[in-house]
Amino acid sequence: MEDIQTGTLAISSTSFQHEGIIPPKYTCDGEGINPSLLIDRLPEETKTLAIIMEDPDAPKGTFDHWLLWNISPISEIKENSIPGISGINGAGKTGYFGPCPPSGTHRYYFHVFALDATLDLKAGANKKILEQAMKTHVLAKGSLLGRYRRTSQMGNSL
Repeated sequence: MEDIQTGTLAISSTSFQHEGIIPPKYTCDGEGINPSLLIDRLPEETKTLAIIMEDPDAPKGTFDHWLLWNISPISEIKENSIPGISGINGAGKTGYFGPCPPSGTHRYYFHVFALDATLDLKAGANKKILEQAMKTHVLAKGSLLGRYRRTSQMGNSL
């Protein structure tokens, strides 16, 4: 059901299915590159896009894997690309940080936001600053969920 204030984007990927397993290529066990994201139902007024990728299952609370903003309103974020300005992730670096759960299977949400403005944020901003800057500019949003469990843990009972 659509929010009254914001529309809903349809987010998918050629890299994995919604609620499916993220291939190792996009994780710390592989190349550690971002997967492709397909974005459908962009509102006409969209000026820029923003992405927040997060893991709510991290042991110390939600871990931010990827913050990106001021992306041109495009229908595809290509694999291994940086189409916008990068914020600081939970590892203290800018750019994409692939899934790397310390134990068990974790959920990874790729939240995509269609915005009616270009954000006046410098590279390296954190999620709190990004969310504050976006607050009054979200036209539509959508999410893609992927899961990942490191194969080295398959035998563990954690």
